[in-house]
Order: sequence, then C-alpha cells, then structure tokens
Amino acid sequence: MAIHTRSFPRSTLILSVILVGIMTFSLGYFIGESRGVRSVVPTGEGQVSGQGEIPSYLSKDVDFRQFWDIWNFVKEEHYRQPVSDVELFYGALKGMLAGLDDPYSVYFDPEEAKAFASSLEGSFEGIGAEIGIKEDRLQIVAPLAGMPADLAGLLPGDWIVLIDGTDTTGMSVEAAVMLIRGEKGTEVVLTISREGVDELVDVSIVRDKIVVDSVKWSIDDQNIMKISISTFNHDTMDLFSEAIQEALSADVKGIILDLRSNPGGLLTTAIDIGSAWVGYDPILIERNPVDTQTFKGVTAPRLQGIQTVILVNGGSASASEIVAGALQDYGYATLVGTQTYGKGSVQDYRELSDGSAFKITTASWYTPDGRSINEEGIAPDVVIDYTLEDYQAGIDPQYDVALQIILGIYDYQEVVTTPTTN
Repeated sequence: MAIHTRSFPRSTLILSVILVGIMTFSLGYFIGESRGVRSVVPTGEGQVSGQGEIPSYLSKDVDFRQFWDIWNFVKEEHYRQPVSDVELFYGALKGMLAGLDDPYSVYFDPEEAKAFASSLEGSFEGIGAEIGIKEDRLQIVAPLAGMPADLAGLLPGDWIVLIDGTDTTGMSVEAAVMLIRGEKGTEVVLTISREGVDELVDVSIVRDKIVVDSVKWSIDDQNIMKISISTFNHDTMDLFSEAIQEALSADVKGIILDLRSNPGGLLTTAIDIGSAWVGYDPILIERNPVDTQTFKGVTAPRLQGIQTVILVNGGSASASEIVAGALQDYGYATLVGTQTYGKGSVQDYRELSDGSAFKITTASWYTPDGRSINEEGIAPDVVIDYTLEDYQAGIDPQYDVALQIILGIYDYQEVVTTPTTN
C-alpha cells in the first residue's frame, strides 16, 4: 500500500504545540482544583486520609472505589461548602451499623457517646422512659414509675410519632433520646399514637433529674409481700436483699414480684435476683453463631419455698424477661399479665479513641428450657389486661388476680397454658 506523506507549514506546527500545551495545563488545573475541593474542610477540622487503600478481600465482591467516588462527588458538588470530612466519616460509620438491620447495633459519635454513657450512671435529666423500636417504629417500652413520663400519662406500647414536631420515621432510638433529653425544667412534646385511640395525642412533659430507685416493697394485712423492681441497676441487689430478709423475718404467705414496665438493665443483677428462687441451677442460656454459654445462679434459693406470682406486661423487657422466664420454666412462679416485650439479645459496647463508641448485638438469650426471648417475649400463665380505663379509675386487675392466686381463690378457667419448649 502506498503511503502518502504531507508536510505542514512551520506556523501551523507551532500553533499545534501551543494548543496541546494549553490543553495539558487546563487538564492539570482542573484535576488540581478538583483535588483541592476535596481537601477543603471547615476551619479547625482534619481530613480523612487513606482513600487509595482498598482491602483485597473487598475487591472480589464489591467495588469499594464507589465509596470514594461518592465521597469525592459530595465534597465537590454539595451546595454547602466546605463539606466536613468528620461528619461524612461519622455518617459512614452510622450507615455501616445501620446496614445490619438491627435496632440495637448502633454507632455513637462523641457527643452521642457521652450522652449514652451518662444514662448508664443511673442519673440524668430527661423524662424517665425506656424507648425501643418495634415494627420499625419508635415505641415507649416502659415509663418509669413516678417519673415525668409516667406522671404525664405515657403508657407502655405508645408509638412516638413526633418529638417536638420532628417526624420520627426511620429515627434510631439514640437519635430520639438525644431529642427527648434536655435540661431540667424544660418541656418536650411527644405526639403519640395509642391503641384504641383514633386520633394522635400530644403529651407535654417537663424534664426533670431522673434518679432511679429500683426496688420498693411492702407487706399487706394478709401477710403478702409486694416487691416492685423498676430497673436492674447496680444498687438493685442490695435493696432486693433487704426485701428478702424482711420476707423471711415476717414469714410471708406469698410474694408478688412486680416487673411490669421494667425495661431491664444489668445481666449480672438479673442472675442475682433469679438465684433467690432458682439457686445454683441454670437461669439463662446465651447463644451466638459459634458458642453457647449457660449462666447459673450464684446464691442459695432463699425464696424458693414461698408462693410467688410475677406481674408482667409489654413493658417488661430484657433482664425482666430473664427472671420471669426462668422462674416460669422451673414452676417457681405463676406469671400474670400480658406478653412481654421480647428484648432478648446481648450488646457489646466499645469506646473508641476519639470519644465515639458503638454497640453491636453479639448473642441471643433463651430460657433454661430453651425458649427464645428475643422478638418473642414471655407469655404469661394467666392473661389479664390492664386497660387505660383501669389506670384512670385507679384499679389494678392484674394485681387483684395475683392476690387471688396466692390466697387460693382464683378461678383458673382462663389460664393460658405455659408455652412449650422450642
């Protein structure tokens, strides 16, 4: 094939070189500007590094470069500049835990971690109510007795639709808590949906200092002791031991253990309390994908011979369900009330070097007979409702039935059979 050559004037070649130079400079300038935008952060903040490092195990299944592509696009194109690397970084970590589709596995930025840690100390300023997620919606698990939420009329099972006008759709428990808590004396308005009530209800609550008095007890004129446990905290067992000593000294006829609206607390405390009836036998089985662990009682069964009725409801969760389930399995107590909440999972809480933290579900709980607690709850032996009308009228049909059982005068025709082992 013949090849034809063609020569160009010298001026044309010079112009071509200049154009190439301009294009190269422009491209370099554009890339430099782009990288410059990505590196800009708000005053006083640092920048996330390591964008070029992609774990080899990820490249086989997902294109991890998409993460940095989106990161850089946000840094360059979002209308509010400069974009904070710190907020993007914490947001990405929140998204990672949210990807587990587990409401109890959560990432806390440093501010949220500080607030969460304060709640574990047993004293904080807020409304005094345990909040959970059920059916992908925020719900009142249990208002603590005598606390602002309880005095304002919140009930277990109330759905939280708005917090001070903010829609709670898709909101995490931790985000809701941040909005609800606040300085003592200030007000928060919860808009709730309640079963049996057609319209939404606004509940105004004045925040207060929340100090939990976890155990209260009394003995009535029929020599029956009522022990109410509101939470399972560090001080619970010491107070409960005092109640045990008084029960033994008075030779009580029976014990009504009120765990209604008790959101739970410390596992060790639940084991200690269960031991008062179960003794050194197994109280709880904990299972994760690779291991099964059995938790046994740690003290002598000082209350085992005393007839016991446990009151439970939809606000009885976690540690409450451990105690109720164990005593039901062994036949040491009759459960009266309604189905419990079904919070039977273990969270591992880790604090990180920058002040942030995360908690992640690591295992599930089962009763000694192997019944699952998580998402199922504990079914009572005797199902008795406690309605809003009962509450407003100042009557307690669940407690009345408990008294009748201990006195031997209850008609068991309405008894619900204890669930069989799974």
